[in-house]
Amino acid sequence: MAKTGIVINHCIKGSETVLYNLRDVFNHSEIDFDELDLESLKGGYDFICSIGGDGTMLKTLRYYSKTGTPVMGVNIGRLGFLSLISPEQVKDLGDIIKNKEYSVKDRIMLKTSDKTALNDIVIKGHSTVRSSKFNLYINGTLMSEYIADGIIVATPTGSTAYGLSAGGPILYPGLEGIVIVPICAHTMTARPLVIPIDEKLTIKSTDELLDVSCDGQENIIGVNEVNIELSEYKAKLALPKDVDFYSVLKNKLYWGMSPVSDADKYI
Repeated sequence: MAKTGIVINHCIKGSETVLYNLRDVFNHSEIDFDELDLESLKGGYDFICSIGGDGTMLKTLRYYSKTGTPVMGVNIGRLGFLSLISPEQVKDLGDIIKNKEYSVKDRIMLKTSDKTALNDIVIKGHSTVRSSKFNLYINGTLMSEYIADGIIVATPTGSTAYGLSAGGPILYPGLEGIVIVPICAHTMTARPLVIPIDEKLTIKSTDELLDVSCDGQENIIGVNEVNIELSEYKAKLALPKDVDFYSVLKNKLYWGMSPVSDADKYI
């Protein structure tokens, strides 16, 4: 039987209860497992269960992308766009893992310096109390000049996160594209841009240093320029076989639902 790791974010309320239940399920199913704290991850596993929210999943997926280990998430956070197993479904995880009743989806990642991002890389001026001037280069060619609060460079996975809130498009997770979204740009001609994954981006500021955030979790402070390209690693997201992206989009974001006819869903 494959070795399974259970990653738990102890900072989230309810995580201990889910862990207790998952222990019982795995013991009953005779699944060999270890428990891992989110802050002390290690390799040596064939499958990972992550207990937390999407933030927990982002960190876990980035770490285990280097070993090609599939990660399935149990959601006890808010949205749960990556963590699609509910606490009530934990009782089924033993059978799901033993019988391999899941599919593994490759998700592209971005890298800058020595850091990677599954969702997005966000660049802002070091003085965040005002807008900054940004120059965007694609493959060494100056593409755009922005006066904006920042720039989001997102993967298809991250297109439903910060990029969507800033007015960017949603990309199907399997598409090989990168979304560039200016944040509150001071011109109506500054619109989101979708480019191929093999392009190399450079972002510079003409008036100050830049701060960089990868998935909102790993930061680079005060640099002259930011170079972004496709990571050599891919995250391995394990999903129940009956899950499809469009259902998740509808059920998690209420996409395309009328707030009038479906008002009861919001009460």
